[in-house]
Amino acid sequence: MSRPRKPEDPARWPVPCARCNQHHQIVANWPDGGICGYCYQQAKRTRGACRCGHEGVLPGRISGHPACRRCSGVKLNVDCRLCGAEDELHDGGRCWNCTLGMTVERLLADPSTGAIAPELVPLADALKSMKRANSGLTWIRQKHVTTFLQELAVTPSVTHEAVDALPKSRTREFVRGLLVEHGVLPHRDVYRARYDEWSGDALDRLTDPVNRDVIRRYIRWQHQRRINQMDQVSQGTFLRSKQTVTVAIELLNWLTDHGIELGELEQEHLDAWQTTGPSTRLIADRFLSWAIKTRLVGPDLKIQPHRRGTSPRMNAKDQEEAVQRVVHSDEFTPRDRAAAILVLVFGQQIEDVVGLTWDDINVTDELCHYPDRVGRDRSARPARRAVALSGG
Repeated sequence: MSRPRKPEDPARWPVPCARCNQHHQIVANWPDGGICGYCYQQAKRTRGACRCGHEGVLPGRISGHPACRRCSGVKLNVDCRLCGAEDELHDGGRCWNCTLGMTVERLLADPSTGAIAPELVPLADALKSMKRANSGLTWIRQKHVTTFLQELAVTPSVTHEAVDALPKSRTREFVRGLLVEHGVLPHRDVYRARYDEWSGDALDRLTDPVNRDVIRRYIRWQHQRRINQMDQVSQGTFLRSKQTVTVAIELLNWLTDHGIELGELEQEHLDAWQTTGPSTRLIADRFLSWAIKTRLVGPDLKIQPHRRGTSPRMNAKDQEEAVQRVVHSDEFTPRDRAAAILVLVFGQQIEDVVGLTWDDINVTDELCHYPDRVGRDRSARPARRAVALSGG
């Protein structure tokens, strides 16, 4: 990626660049004139076919068109001393591709043998062939990536279990994906593996050892058993199982904080916990059903099931009265009236309505409508009426 240009400085650099005509430091004098640092970098990265038929780096200019060194007379070293290819050089006269390849070989070589294990050769080839060698080199030189590859290089055998034993990170999963893609590791159910790993970490969030054992059994017999029976675990199943266990952990930690053991749970405790938190606590009914079935709690405890569409609604008369109060009140600006009507008439969420701008409203001779970001395009004749009522 090219460096962003700083503002030009005619006072400091009075002679403009022959290519961009801006006043920056001149770093090279070529046949077409003085070249600033920005145009010099761009020239080294310009590739294509010259009119003479040469294919490679085209740093020169002839009649405004890129040209090779021989045709343009530009003197520039772009010949890699390792592979001999024309390319932008990075380090020690080597191109980015060669520098990346040397770095990969150094990191994946076992220090005891000085060679890359045969199992890791496909991974090394994949890393060397990154489409953008400069970006690949920047990524691979990050400390955590370098450390991970060095640890992988000394792993006795490359298996999913061996990769799992390495520090958990996005780098680990990215490299695992490459190993699977290139046939080093067999394909495995990603969400099943992620759930097994997540559930082990989730147990550490429980503050009571007894409750930790309860959740361990709940995960094993209620979730992992069901997941293991599936041919392929979907993302939805993975996320629902995580959320269900998370809410159960929150409930048990709340009981611990209030000095209540799970076997002492009463309906009043459950009601207090349920009413003092978000609506997601209703999902605890899944854990409660299992706890009742396994006789960890009494059989009469209940949580109101989580259902959609249970919010109270205005009847037609109350809605009309509310609209009339909004329309004829002097307390609202036209914009506030329009927003209130969108909520009252169309049932839009207020957080979506406040995000609207006038650019989101499309007005024609026949229609006035707003986009899907606040709901469906509401056949906008009613919307036109709403805007008209609001005085907008």
